[in-house]
Amino acid sequence: MIWNAFLLALREIRRSALRSALTTLGIVIGIASVIAMVMLGDATTAYITQSISKLGTNMLILVPGQKQKGPPSTDSTARRFTHSDVEALKKELANIRGVAPIGSSQMHAVYGNKNYATTVEGSDNDYFVVKDWVFASGREFSPIELQNGKAVCVIGETIRKELFGALNPVGESIRLESFSCEVVGLLEAKGAAMFGMDQDAIIVTPIRMFQRRIGGNKEVARMIISANSSSQIESVKEAATFLMQERRKIRAGQEDDFNLHDMREMVQTLSSTTQMLTVLLGAVAAISLLVGGIGIMNIMLVSVTERTREIGIRLAIGALEREVLLQFLVEAIVLSSLGGVLGIIIGVGAGVGISFFFDLPLIFNTFIVIVAFLFSTMVGVIFGYFPARKAARLNPIEALRHE
Repeated sequence: MIWNAFLLALREIRRSALRSALTTLGIVIGIASVIAMVMLGDATTAYITQSISKLGTNMLILVPGQKQKGPPSTDSTARRFTHSDVEALKKELANIRGVAPIGSSQMHAVYGNKNYATTVEGSDNDYFVVKDWVFASGREFSPIELQNGKAVCVIGETIRKELFGALNPVGESIRLESFSCEVVGLLEAKGAAMFGMDQDAIIVTPIRMFQRRIGGNKEVARMIISANSSSQIESVKEAATFLMQERRKIRAGQEDDFNLHDMREMVQTLSSTTQMLTVLLGAVAAISLLVGGIGIMNIMLVSVTERTREIGIRLAIGALEREVLLQFLVEAIVLSSLGGVLGIIIGVGAGVGISFFFDLPLIFNTFIVIVAFLFSTMVGVIFGYFPARKAARLNPIEALRHE
């Protein structure tokens, strides 16, 4: 009986193909929009996670100043860290890969007749460990270079391209505004990180050299700490907080004059924001499903009116009410399901296209596809039931008289 109803539904849909297509348009648009929005949201969340992970593995950022909203930044009025703070953290903290001091400044690097505005950071060899840098050629800083603050540097791939082109930069000297610096190492390319920041546009110098020639002081602007594993981040965070409170003589009840940022918190904050936007956009797109459902109800009511005589003949020759009900209900379900299938195809295609265009990870959400199809089917059941019931309850005599 269901199979016959299905065949009858296909016959009626083919008979009014254009009208059926326009009827399902709302369903198609709604399903496609929801799937595309969810895929875009998932891709954006994955991109944020990958971008932040490029900054370093299991990383904590320690900055002077009281707690603040937004990304980690140094409070210019807060008391800075010192080399002894760095050494204390390296000595006292367990379960860490490294602790790296950082001083940072925007400068122009010059080689020959080429120059490039970039970020120069002063640190030590733990910088390369914490940030997961791999050397393409050359080496890290020697103990003598770190101790004496020798004018040497390690550069990123973007600096190599901009200043040296195809030349091997190791052993060459570049000028950082007023002084020369020998290139001892070249880092492998990492690409863009969060917010499109080019991680390869970087020059790293020994921290003591940076302080003497660029910073003009012996302060450490911030520190980065890497735990051995994600499960040990909390213990490292607690130990580092306690140690810094002790060293900076912060009493119980006083607010810390430093802030320890967990990169996982940033991932969660940004991910929750994108997920909220995805839900809101998906909810707006889902309104199209309601419009599509009303369209199906409208066209089915029109269909019942147009086929009143046919319904009367079926009832007169012995068709049961439930059979007529099933015929029109199946027709509504087939219409909405076809719209759902087309919407899924278009939505997935749009999601793939958007991910490719914006260079985002491609995340295929099987769950939302299944939910979208089931939802489209339910739209057919809900909005098709009333017209189907109206058809089933027609009086055969009155139906046969209908013109």
